[in-house]
Order: sequence, then C-alpha cells, then structure tokens
Amino acid sequence: MAILLDTNVLVALSRGEEARLGRAIADLVSSRRDQGFVSVASIWEVAIKTRIGKLDLARTLETVPAYCGLIGASLLTIDHRHVLAELDPEPVTRDPFDRLLLAQCQVEGMRLVTLDRVLAAHPLAWRES
Repeated sequence: MAILLDTNVLVALSRGEEARLGRAIADLVSSRRDQGFVSVASIWEVAIKTRIGKLDLARTLETVPAYCGLIGASLLTIDHRHVLAELDPEPVTRDPFDRLLLAQCQVEGMRLVTLDRVLAAHPLAWRES
C-alpha cells in the first residue's frame, strides 16, 4: 500500500518527536514496508509557516526534501488531477492543504497517515489493521 505522510507527521519526524506519532504510525514509517510519500504541498505548507514564524521545524527549509529521502519517503508532485479532483466524500476540513493531500490520496490510490483527528476519520486515511 502507498501511504502519504500528512504535514503534521513530517514535522514530528523532523523534530525527532516520534513519540507524538504513537506506536502504530511510528512502526509504519520506520518499517518501510509500505511505499511512503511526502507531498510537495506539505513542504510548501512547512515553508509558509516557518517563514511567518508559526512553525519551528528544527532544520533549515532547504534540507527538508533530502530529509524526506532519509526517512524513506519519495516526493509527490502536484498535478492538475490533484487540484481538479472532487473529493468523495467531502472532508469536514476547509484547510486547502488538507484537501489537497486527500485529493492526492484519492487520485493516486494512497492512504493519508495523519495525527489530525478530523482527517483520520476520512475514508482515505490510513488505519491500523
């Protein structure tokens, strides 16, 4: 199964806060048994929040793409299919980054690995089996 790491998971990993992930997500990411991805949308979100002072990433922005590779995640670019996708079902969130990540999961046949309780309830979210 292909998994897409939510921005909150990427931030926790980047800060060395694996304990925030919970055992199931930490095991999923560290096992690399599933093909992992980080969306360019997450890197964009991190860059915006870092630059406006809402996020301390504990690393420079320029190192984030390489860090994704170190944790075994490939970068997922954004294309027209992702931005035009109508989500089914519609998520409760109005956050454009969350909606884009869910759309990428829908189009690419992935599951979103997230700490966000609202997103975790969406059918496209990864669930421990």
